Amino acid sequence: MSGCRNFVKINFTIMSNSMSLNAGTLFEKRWAALAVLCTAQFMVIMDTSIIGVALPAIQSALNYTPSALQWIFNAYVIVLGGMLLLGGKLSDLYGSKNIFLWGFAILTLASLLTGLAWSETSMNVGRALQGLGSALIAPAALNLLMSIFTDPKELGKAFGFWGASAAAGGSAGVFLGGVLTEYMSWRWVFFINIPMGIIVMLFGASLLMNGSKVRGKIDYLSAILVTAATMLIVYTLVMVEQNGWSSLTTISLFAIALVLLIVFIAIQKNSKSPLLPLSIFKAPNLSAANLVMALMAGAWIPMWFYLNLYLQQTLGYSAFWSGVALLPMTIAIMILMVGVSGKMIERFGVKNNLVAGLIVLTASLVWFSTVSVDGNFLVDVLGASLLGAIGMSLAYIPGTMAAMSGAKPEETGLASGLVNTTYQVGSAIGLAIVVAIAIAITNGLSIDGTVSKEALTEGFQGAFRTAAIIGVLGTLVAVVGIKSPK
Repeated sequence: MSGCRNFVKINFTIMSNSMSLNAGTLFEKRWAALAVLCTAQFMVIMDTSIIGVALPAIQSALNYTPSALQWIFNAYVIVLGGMLLLGGKLSDLYGSKNIFLWGFAILTLASLLTGLAWSETSMNVGRALQGLGSALIAPAALNLLMSIFTDPKELGKAFGFWGASAAAGGSAGVFLGGVLTEYMSWRWVFFINIPMGIIVMLFGASLLMNGSKVRGKIDYLSAILVTAATMLIVYTLVMVEQNGWSSLTTISLFAIALVLLIVFIAIQKNSKSPLLPLSIFKAPNLSAANLVMALMAGAWIPMWFYLNLYLQQTLGYSAFWSGVALLPMTIAIMILMVGVSGKMIERFGVKNNLVAGLIVLTASLVWFSTVSVDGNFLVDVLGASLLGAIGMSLAYIPGTMAAMSGAKPEETGLASGLVNTTYQVGSAIGLAIVVAIAIAITNGLSIDGTVSKEALTEGFQGAFRTAAIIGVLGTLVAVVGIKSPK
């Protein structure tokens, strides 16, 4: 009997140690998987910013006209914004891991094409394919994150790393774009995605969970309608600076997009397997949170855009040093999102942090609206940019959580695609409005077509004021429309 008891005791000890080891392994695997997802987020955001510094070199090499050069950026953004909703639906139907890996395969091959581009057409096609890959990656990655981390404390911390990787991607794009273009070649701003993409696919295949799949089929007509409508809206907004808000072209394109959306909604109401179940908008906070995220992007992206212009065109910074000047803001966002945001959400709740963050972000835009012609980095940029970093760190994660927290488990991929779409479209709308106002102010102060530095700076001030108004609207919607989720 004594031997039997000892045998049982030994086996129980082995089993306990094994269970403890397995729990530790699972814990480590979750955070390793998060590193893969954060790398994905880093790359998606980096691809929107890394080409900025390289544009003049690309223009010279591929003989772009000044008006056509914008399509290197636009081809990516239009396809990304237009395909995100479909990407979210595909991740629900075929599994987030599968769509995530397919997205990276497309992004990696497209990066090879853009790096080897021999003409304007090949570059634009490559950039569009990069946008397609990113549109599959972004909602699938967010869905995987929500599936891996179910404990609220861990989820808040995971979202902190997620948000920090986005901020790092934006800043690294500006910084790496300058370094690679100056010391290697503009082609390396695309080639850099290839080794990163291969590493993510290798580790993702082993570390990421397969995820659940839902039964259903894709309504391809609806997918074409909503993608075409979204892409048409973004395209029209991108071209509004050239065509004008009241032109027949702009009005006609918006009218066509509206008709496509109406037909899409009508189909969703009667479809047995809708691409966008309208019932999803009954989820608590989803509609209001998506509107808040659109307005947040409409304030934040113009701030980045015009801060770069102010540093280069008014203060005389090179593109490289402009990127360096933005590093304090980016580093602050990374530190705050990783070390502070999760704890703040845990203590004060989603809504309170969201509202506080939007107020602080708006305050930073008001500060930026006072920039001057003879300004300097310490007085006009550093303080306001750090204030903006605090605001975005407080607001971005709660906004994303509010937009997804009420969705059903089988619709989390769709909800993530929806919030990514509203953020991208919101940034396009906000930037289009801000650019139109800033240009009108600058042109109104120009003499005989000559644009002075004073006129440019007045335009920048108007841009920051307009972005601040968008921030105020976002704050009001958050106060009124967001309910504190459990």
